[in-house]
Amino acid sequence: MYSGVVKPAPPAWLVVVLVLVGGLLGHAQEAIYVVRHAERADQSADSALSTQGLNRADRLRDALRDAGVTQIFTSELRRTIATAAPLAAVRHLTPQQIPAADAATLAARIAAAGPRDRVLVVGHSNTVPALLRTLQVDASIVIGDDDYDNLFIVVPQKEGRPVLLRLKY
Repeated sequence: MYSGVVKPAPPAWLVVVLVLVGGLLGHAQEAIYVVRHAERADQSADSALSTQGLNRADRLRDALRDAGVTQIFTSELRRTIATAAPLAAVRHLTPQQIPAADAATLAARIAAAGPRDRVLVVGHSNTVPALLRTLQVDASIVIGDDDYDNLFIVVPQKEGRPVLLRLKY
């Protein structure tokens, strides 16, 4: 398994090439992109994004614009919805909201994705590591309170554990 950190974010064409290589192996999805929501405006339960967070959401859009995302999942909270919104707009997708506490439904929806789907999941500092474990990623992932720039790309394999790429955006 490969796990690395690359700064700055790779060009979109590199992400597409990595996903296409994985997609040739024939499995449930071509790729699953997983991010934590962008920076919060405050610490309220359902906070909006800060100006910095809105800028990061635009950077996520730019990083994944040409990556072929076909489905987007967010939690029910404004910060995840707003993080996904710029990419959803350029891809003409309607994000599907699944309660953050309902990991089973999220896992089932990802598993139901087609063989050519590329899924984006926008979660939280506690749900992203749990989702990666559910996706059979071996690496131990910890997301700090002020850590908003990770882009995890899970590329399922025909046999064995998926490949995990950890990029920064």
